Amino acid sequence: MRRAICIALACGLVAAAEARAAEVSIACSAVGRELEVCRDGAQAWARATGNAVRLVSTPNSASERLALYQQLLAAGSSDIDVLQIDVIWPGLLANHLLDLGPYAGERRREHFPAIIDNDTVRGRLVAMPWFADVPLLYYRKDLLERYGMEVPRTWRELTATARRIQHAERAAGDDRLWGFVWQGRAYEGLTCNALEWIASYGGGGIVEADGRVSVSNARASRALELAASWVGGITPRGVLNYAEEEARGVFQSGNAVFMRNWPYAWALANAAGSPVRGKVGVVPLPAGEGGASAATLGGGQLAVSRYSKHPVLAASLVMYLTGRDEQRRRAIVGGFNPTLPELYRDAEVLRANPYLGTAAQAFAHAVPRPAAVTGTRYNRVSTAFWSAVHAVLAGQSDARTALGSLERNLLRLSRGGRW
Repeated sequence: MRRAICIALACGLVAAAEARAAEVSIACSAVGRELEVCRDGAQAWARATGNAVRLVSTPNSASERLALYQQLLAAGSSDIDVLQIDVIWPGLLANHLLDLGPYAGERRREHFPAIIDNDTVRGRLVAMPWFADVPLLYYRKDLLERYGMEVPRTWRELTATARRIQHAERAAGDDRLWGFVWQGRAYEGLTCNALEWIASYGGGGIVEADGRVSVSNARASRALELAASWVGGITPRGVLNYAEEEARGVFQSGNAVFMRNWPYAWALANAAGSPVRGKVGVVPLPAGEGGASAATLGGGQLAVSRYSKHPVLAASLVMYLTGRDEQRRRAIVGGFNPTLPELYRDAEVLRANPYLGTAAQAFAHAVPRPAAVTGTRYNRVSTAFWSAVHAVLAGQSDARTALGSLERNLLRLSRGGRW
């Protein structure tokens, strides 16, 4: 145990720099069990080092959390030492984040190289990979078996299967059942959903790697038209206000056949007391017409604020939480996908997360959001995108008009594609 702690703390990183005990603050997401699992890991570090940890409450919405971070960092605030950041934020926040390279050393080689590359901005390792994410399609095994239906492979098949089961169950008296729930609120989560629909139809990635704005095309329009047809049909109109937890609440209460959500929902759906425990299966997201499955690359990273009053302690906490032992614990108790390839061969991790093989398939079809190419303008790009998509889903605009207007706006924002 002593050796494991020594490795996780970079073998005495803290003691030489800050002899007196101090309090380090960390902002963790509170979606699902994230806050609980984060707290337990942070408290383990505190016990091992003799320091204290304070958890800072932040909004569940990724967009609102980013706005909070940007406000605090722009002011040079030291209120938060360690920040949980999204996979798309390193480029946005890099100027305010500590270079973790000297603290990570050779440990960066233990993580998926693509995520380390994502977290490295102008040669500085501004964040450490904490968990990897790709969304999955959750489905009710019992309901598909009851009606002799196969797991859908395309969005069209999902639409038909969801409609048939919803209609039959409601005719039998279950008037609360819906066919499909997802994240339709006007926020970053809708960018993820809509990018998957469009990419799976071969409609591009909003902005391509060369800076070209590609969002206005016939394939993208068809994808959004299909999604809009779900609202009020196989999907409740309330989905326009759903984030991850609202969708999970409907599905886990037994009131949906299918759900698009991140892997964290697996452990909760199968927890003691869950109405759908043992009834849930997962597969990669469906393919579009003439396309392939597409899953938005997600995940969480840990970063240290440049304005921290305890940067060495904060970096130590990050190294501990992103280390092998803690990632292994988080995978087992919380269903978080590790960023360390070796843990995908760990028998106990695989027993706790039988969907990991499915997640590995989904990683093969992961699509990045256009954060790297758009840089500090990504937040404006995403906001414009999800606003246009939300208008289509709400019936306020047709897909072709909304995407055409969006492309013109993005071209102006990019000064003709030169981001």
